[in-house]
Parts: sequence; structure tokens; C-alpha cells
Amino acid sequence: MDKGTTSERVTGAVLAVGGLIFAWYSAENYDLGTFRRMGPGMFPLGLGLGLAVLGLAIAVWAPEKGVVRPDFNPLIAAKIVGSIVVFGLTVAQFGLIAAVMATVIVSSLAERPFRPLSALLLGTFLCLLAWLIFRVALGLPIHMLRWPF
Repeated sequence: MDKGTTSERVTGAVLAVGGLIFAWYSAENYDLGTFRRMGPGMFPLGLGLGLAVLGLAIAVWAPEKGVVRPDFNPLIAAKIVGSIVVFGLTVAQFGLIAAVMATVIVSSLAERPFRPLSALLLGTFLCLLAWLIFRVALGLPIHMLRWPF
């Protein structure tokens, strides 16, 4: 085992233990409810268990020596975080469809080279999916498109 593999195994184990602690805390301190009427502790429990499974997967299947890891680029990370900020700033003012499309376009700027047609197709598909999930299936009273001017 090389140093990178050991650190990834330790990181995976820490994530797994942290997820289990989080799941245990939510199960002990919040009402879980049932699957039909979920309580406030159901989501944190699932989140903790999911983190534990992912951490275990990282610990067990850590990459072996010789795996090339991509370099971290803070500008790309800023564009992705910026897309989340753009969603938060536009969803109430312009509606879900405009917010999803703006989020996809801003996050697509992190990709090299920027492909506007791919961003437009992905944004259109995600807008349709958001409409089907939130408006049609769940019946949420969220504005799909608003024009504030």
C-alpha cells in the first residue's frame, strides 16, 4: 500500500464512522415516523447511512498505486459553487425553469471547452424533468416561469 491508498482508506473509514454517528444521533433524538408519514429524523438517518455506505466503499475500493488524479482547479470549483448561488438568487424571482437553465449554463462554464448546444440540451431536459417532478408528480405550487418586469 502506498501513502495515497492508506490516506484514502483512512478517509473512507472516517466518513463511514461519521455517517454512522450521524445516523445514530438522528435515530435517537428525532421521531422517524413511518415510510408513509416520515418524521423529521427520517432524512438525516438516510443521509447518515448513505454517507456510511459511501465511506465504506471508499475505504474498501481505494485506488491502487499509479492512479492519475486530476489537479484541483479553484476556478472550476468557484464556477460550480457560483451556479448554486445563481439558482438561489433566481428561483424566487424568475421561477424554476429560468433558475434551472441559469444553473446549467453557469456550471457548464466550468467545462473545457464550453459547449453551448450541450448546455442548452441539458438545461431543457432538466427543466422538463423539474416540471414533471415538482409540478405534475408532487403538485407543488412553485412558479415555473415568472417575469418580474
